[in-house]
Amino acid sequence: MFLGIDIGTSSVKAVLMDEAGAVVDSSSAEVPISRPKPLWSEQNPADWWTSTNMAIAGLSVKHRHGVRAIGLSGQMHGATLLDDSLTPLRPAILWNDGRSHAEAADLQVREPEFVSRGGNLVMPGFTAPKLEWVRQQEPEVFARTAKVLLPKDYVRLRMTGELASDMSDSAGTLWMDVAGRKWHEPLLEACGLTTDQMPELYEGIEETGILRREAAEAWGMDRVPVIAGGGDNAAGAVGAGIVDEGDALLSLGTSGVIFVAGTEFRSNPGSAAHAFCHALPERWHLMSVMLSAASCLDWACQLTGTKTAEQLINLASQDAKIACEEVFLPYLSGERTPHNNPHASGVLFGLGHDSSKGQVAQAVLEGVAFGMADGFDALLASGIDVHSISVIGGGSQSSYWGRILAGVLKRPLVYRDGAATGPALGAARLARFSQVKGAIDEAFAAPRAINVIEPQDNDMDRLDEKRVKFTRLYQALSPEFTGD
Repeated sequence: MFLGIDIGTSSVKAVLMDEAGAVVDSSSAEVPISRPKPLWSEQNPADWWTSTNMAIAGLSVKHRHGVRAIGLSGQMHGATLLDDSLTPLRPAILWNDGRSHAEAADLQVREPEFVSRGGNLVMPGFTAPKLEWVRQQEPEVFARTAKVLLPKDYVRLRMTGELASDMSDSAGTLWMDVAGRKWHEPLLEACGLTTDQMPELYEGIEETGILRREAAEAWGMDRVPVIAGGGDNAAGAVGAGIVDEGDALLSLGTSGVIFVAGTEFRSNPGSAAHAFCHALPERWHLMSVMLSAASCLDWACQLTGTKTAEQLINLASQDAKIACEEVFLPYLSGERTPHNNPHASGVLFGLGHDSSKGQVAQAVLEGVAFGMADGFDALLASGIDVHSISVIGGGSQSSYWGRILAGVLKRPLVYRDGAATGPALGAARLARFSQVKGAIDEAFAAPRAINVIEPQDNDMDRLDEKRVKFTRLYQALSPEFTGD
């Protein structure tokens, strides 16, 4: 057996996988979150450890005895500050915390190497501006900071006693030379830090330590190796077989992500594309992030009095038509790729007396698809080629939405068996490879395709025309969005 543990924002998930790659058991435990002030989002690191133990306890005792290695995944960008005794100094500042807008803008101006060497714009979601905020606003805490860890790596510390991280997760701190796969001293110095305060870096398939005796006894397993693992997006991609040049993944969750793997480092910071290391050696990835995707359907359900997103999509498929007159800008939480515009807001445009619930639903489905396409274009602008896209996430359950997305993205959408299991499965796959070895392409092959949605010519033509209107609407409103 191989154990994958994912330290998520809302829960810790544990997955047991056998040597053949089949998931044999899974369990999860919720993690509380604190929002003490507007824009703040924090968690107590001790809660990650408590929930990890609860998730492990929910797995079959018999299967736990057979675990040979453990892989870790987790929410990216979270700033976990430890003192000399490796005790947390304050609650961890999470990826979705927005307090450091001013610090992000300042770092961007003061240190151009965040773009030229790191390959990314400085945004409040990343770790670097969070530490700059602590330096400015909590100088006593900053002065006592001996180590900075990401969420999953704090759990690793509790598991093994080792201070270690992987390339994919650490790339999201903004302190790495991403092409060189190492910490970059000038980027750390910009935040008043040094490499001595960082964990040691490993590739995702490398061993970082051995499970402590107390944890092994409590979990009912041997003192097995703990593998580096990956950030949640990279580990999720590994679980879905997105590892080779041009392999692409579309995740339709609360937010929307397009993840493209590559065998060389590429970046497009001008369009707010993220350029990080992959969880496998000598591989990188590009990623576009749309802050509101399937969550737009939840909003539309409230607006129209529809009980579920599934019912709303059915209304669109029955009562509306592809490329309806109504236009929806899906920026309910601002937008990241490609606009990097936190002030952008949602717009429902072109309503008339005849606008029905189904047409509103259609506009929302198409608006999210157009937003995803804008991010996808930012990735393609780096020079990478994508032939098809695998789909995971809650929004992947609708073939009608898949038809719209395929028409807008102009690529076949591939739906895979079990691919939605998530980052914990990818972490287990990385743990398996560390012990079993073999060819990477075989060990991380994509799960079986259960459905493929091809783009239809008529859909592409009509959606192309409507996307022009979508783009012009955003451009017309962008001065209002930005306050110019």
